[in-house]
Amino acid sequence: MTRSSLVPSLALVVGFATTVVVHLGYLPRYAPENVEMTTAVVLVGWLTYVLTFYALGRLLSSPGPLPNMRTADAGVALFLVSLLLALVLDSAGFTPEAVPRAYVLPGVGIYVGLALVGWSIGRRTKSLNRRDWQPGSRS
Repeated sequence: MTRSSLVPSLALVVGFATTVVVHLGYLPRYAPENVEMTTAVVLVGWLTYVLTFYALGRLLSSPGPLPNMRTADAGVALFLVSLLLALVLDSAGFTPEAVPRAYVLPGVGIYVGLALVGWSIGRRTKSLNRRDWQPGSRS
């Protein structure tokens, strides 16, 4: 295994393992009683989830000379719209405890958006780290 594939492979393993431990081990301990710790655990879980898809983007993609970042833009938009939808549901009185099924769509949207951001950044990084890349070339 070369050094260029070792770092993303290690990031993939660490990111995936940490995401699983955070979401299945720590999140159920704190949610919903301890809001501060739940927020911190969710943010760490999201960060490791993005890291996992960043590593997948570096390992599995085959980008052109300099791929655009439209996928990341779509991911950020999906993340924000889903987060706003969850906040609107909560402010309208549909709390996660009362109507958990109403939060499935925003939850899926948040995680798909984060995955798109991580993949896009990993793909872009892979393209920039290639030796044949020339400044000013775009795909």
